Amino acid sequence: TNYTHAPRDIFGMGINVAGQLIAKKEIDGKTYYSMSCNPDTPIEVGEGLRKRADNGGKGFICGQVNNNLPFMYGDAMVEGSTYDAIVDDPKYDFTLFAPPKVSVAPDDHMIGMYASSLVQDGGTLQIGIGSLGDAICSGLILRQDHNDVYTNALKDFGAFNNFGETIEHWGGTERFEEGLYGSSEMLVDGFVHLYKSGIIKRKVWDNIPLQRILNEKKATEKVGPEMLTALMEKEAIHRRLTQRNFDFLQHYGILKDDLKYHDGEIVNGSKSYSADLNDENNFDKICADCLGKELKHGTIMHGAFFIGPQGFYDALNEMSEEERKLFNMTSVQYVNQLYGGEEIKALQRQKARFINAGMKVSIFGAIASDGLDDGRIVSGVGGQYNFVSMAHEMPDSRGIIMIKSTRTKHGKVISNVVFNYGHTTIPRHLKDIIVTEYGIADVRGQPDKEVIARILNVTDSRFQEQLLQEAKKVKKIKSNYTIPDRFRNNTPEMLAQKLAPYQQKGYFDAFPLGKDLTDEEIVLIGSMRKLKNDLALKKVSLGKLGKAITSVPSETIPYLQRMELDKPASFKEKALQKVVVYALLTGGKM
Repeated sequence: TNYTHAPRDIFGMGINVAGQLIAKKEIDGKTYYSMSCNPDTPIEVGEGLRKRADNGGKGFICGQVNNNLPFMYGDAMVEGSTYDAIVDDPKYDFTLFAPPKVSVAPDDHMIGMYASSLVQDGGTLQIGIGSLGDAICSGLILRQDHNDVYTNALKDFGAFNNFGETIEHWGGTERFEEGLYGSSEMLVDGFVHLYKSGIIKRKVWDNIPLQRILNEKKATEKVGPEMLTALMEKEAIHRRLTQRNFDFLQHYGILKDDLKYHDGEIVNGSKSYSADLNDENNFDKICADCLGKELKHGTIMHGAFFIGPQGFYDALNEMSEEERKLFNMTSVQYVNQLYGGEEIKALQRQKARFINAGMKVSIFGAIASDGLDDGRIVSGVGGQYNFVSMAHEMPDSRGIIMIKSTRTKHGKVISNVVFNYGHTTIPRHLKDIIVTEYGIADVRGQPDKEVIARILNVTDSRFQEQLLQEAKKVKKIKSNYTIPDRFRNNTPEMLAQKLAPYQQKGYFDAFPLGKDLTDEEIVLIGSMRKLKNDLALKKVSLGKLGKAITSVPSETIPYLQRMELDKPASFKEKALQKVVVYALLTGGKM
């Protein structure tokens, strides 16, 4: 189901009991709870269950405290009355599920570099989990920390010659001065790395006039007289301040915390000032004595759920309370769509880049991301449609779908750019930007012949001509059209050649955001994957494999120890030992 429709569909199934893992914290002598990693659907589901119970129906919500969970603020922070029962016992503080970081392949890095060049300073970022998400973060961090290397790499990759117009108009290659705001259904590990690198730092506020003033650069978060002037121009406050105006200004840090409002006056200790801002002399005195230093209650990230490696949880837990308050965990209804509060969401999400992954793209721009044409489901559709839809609704935003141009199945290379496909996640009329390891295809608003030409430019060259002939056959492109020469060398060998000088200097590492696995574990994974592929291709049989391995080479011992197969006790363990030894010897990575 579409992510934003999940609460509705759950109620359609008749839900009446909900359980949720929660965090706990004492604040000013009162116990509060946090939905932490999962306020995405429980906020709406909880409201629905409580409403049902109030109307005489059945509804029960149970929270289970786990003190390993980071205590997150924003909409995720609630009082105990949110739950009908709370299980709170240290014996249930189990270790959080922590999938390790995955490796980032060379083609992932290329996609990440191209995608990162489409992100504008002062904009908004949404990304997903996995190697492509890590690759984007890696590209953005390279752009921030080693800008000369970043721009030289893009130049060497041919990005400026081939896609310079798109990069110049919709993206950028400069360092992030204003920074980015994150708005993503998933708070992935990469966002924490972007925060630490000074990239995720653009704050947004939950007030329309205030956010509009900041967007229009009539004031900054450093409070000054221009903020009061701009708020009066927007009619957000009266020129003669009321108690409500005063409370608003104090809440956002525009006025100092220790001030009081009494009978039309602002009281600052023993001094009092008329709240009439029409008087220029009085306005100057208030600005000199009563203004705060900078805006408060800003947010640098709205997220709906998170999951990640142990280091990610540790990083959240180690943040100061003020830092964690910058990350507002909220409902997926808020993050994934514009409906309900359209104006403030659009103001916050300026220059948004919604970057998602797909499996296949047709030469007409349709995307398959969640299922196969035989009906098998590969993954949940999540919020991909929502992000694509938002990108089309906001004039300065773009939806970017990343596609690896090929995949290998049973030793055969297959193109992920196809003429047509029997399953569609994003239809062709919502096409926007397609990024492969070979570049950028900006296809939004283009006729079919131009869409086909641009997508073929970023297709693996082994499949370009066949796809072009299919398009010509149905008269979707001119019969005399030829793919420009500069796009006819889209091969893995070309990518390897361009990446090699940078990899030799330590860039484009397989684990750019750090790794959770040991060197032995990484070798084991690669070796066993190769063996799995060899078995599928019938290059080896388990029977012959057993006869081939008659002894255990000393260099395989550390790996066998990790698998607890160095001293096999049973027939099964002895057989497994032979399998692992064979995989290590033929994997060639020890």
